[in-house]
Amino acid sequence: MDCEVEEIAGSPDAGLPDPFARADGSRIATRADWRCHRQALLRTAEAQVYGWKGPKPDRVTGTIADDRIDVTVSHAGREVSFSADLRLPEGPGPHPAIIVVGGRAGVDDGLLAGEGVARIDFVPTAVGAETGTSRARQGAFFDLYGEQVQGTGTLMAWAWGVSRIIDVVAQAGQGRLRVDAIAVTGCSRYGKGALAAGAFDERVALTIPIESGSGGVPAWRGVVAEGAQPPHSAFGEQPWLGDAFGAFANEVERLSIDQHEVLGLVAPRGLLVLDNPHVDWLGARFGHVSALAGAEIYRALGVAGNLGYHSAVADGTHCAWRSEWDVAARDAIRRHLRKAQADDLPIVAADGKAGSPEASWQWRAPELR
Repeated sequence: MDCEVEEIAGSPDAGLPDPFARADGSRIATRADWRCHRQALLRTAEAQVYGWKGPKPDRVTGTIADDRIDVTVSHAGREVSFSADLRLPEGPGPHPAIIVVGGRAGVDDGLLAGEGVARIDFVPTAVGAETGTSRARQGAFFDLYGEQVQGTGTLMAWAWGVSRIIDVVAQAGQGRLRVDAIAVTGCSRYGKGALAAGAFDERVALTIPIESGSGGVPAWRGVVAEGAQPPHSAFGEQPWLGDAFGAFANEVERLSIDQHEVLGLVAPRGLLVLDNPHVDWLGARFGHVSALAGAEIYRALGVAGNLGYHSAVADGTHCAWRSEWDVAARDAIRRHLRKAQADDLPIVAADGKAGSPEASWQWRAPELR
C-alpha cells in the first residue's frame, strides 16, 4: 500500500491526543487505513520524541554461536560491530527468543526455560552510550551514521541495535532461533528502550516493557501531576530522548503524540506492560491510563486480547520479577511466541493506582471496518 505520510498536527490539549485522527483532522475509518496512519504516527514519534532511526544500512552480517551473537553493520563506507550473549534452552531448535535490553532483569529465567525460550542479553550502551547531562552522542549507531543522527536519542539507538540483532537472526538463526518468534523486554530505562524497539520494528512479535517510567509507557500528559519523573528531568538526565523533545519538555500538552500512541504502534502484535505502583517516580497511574488508551487501538483493530497491563504486585523492589506476573507473561509467550492457545492478556491495576479514562481523553474509538 502506498501511503502519503505526513507528521500528525497537534493542538494544545491537556487530554490524550486522538490516535485515530489524521493530520487534516479527519479520522480513519477502516483497518486498512491504519497501515498508513501508523506510518504518520511513526514519523511524528521520531520527529517529536525519539529522533530518526536512520537509513536502512547497506549491509548487515553476523554469526550465531551457542552462547553469542556477533553483529557487523556497514553503511556508506563505515563499519561498526557489537555483540550480545545468548542462552539457549534445552532441546532441539529453532527456539523462540527474547532480547533483554540491558542484559539484566527482564522476564523470569525459570519461566523462559519452561517455555523453551532462548535469552539474548543485549547491553545497548555500546550502540548508544549514556553520557549524562552533556547529551553527547557516542556509540556504534552514531559512529555509523554520523551527523545524520546527531539529534537522535539513545532509546532509538538501542531500538536500532535490536533491529540489527533480528537481521542476524533472520540470516543465521536457522537451527537455533526463530525470527518469527522474537520478543523484546527490559526494565527501567531499558524498558523505555524495549518499547521503542517493539514500536519501530514490526518483526518483534511480543514487547514487554517493565517499570519503564517517563519516556516509556506512562502518558506524558499525566506524569507531572502524579509526581513521577517530570519530562524535563527525563530529557536532561541522559540523552535518551531526541533533541527535538527539548522544545516540549516543559509543555508536553503541545506534543502531537503521547505514549499511548507509541503503544498503538506495536499493534496488532503482542504487548504486555508490567508496572510498579510502589515507586511514584515510575508513574504507574498514568502507565495504566496509557495502557487503557492503547487498548482502544487494539480493540478497534480487533485484537483486544493482545495487549495486557499488570501492576497489582506486593513487592515494591525496582526491577524484581514478581510471581503475580507469571500467568500473564506465560500466556503472552504462548500466544505470541509459541503460537499456541492462551488466554487474553489481562489489564489489572493496583489498588489506588488505576487511571481514569473519563478524565484523560475526550475521543471515542471508531469501529474500524
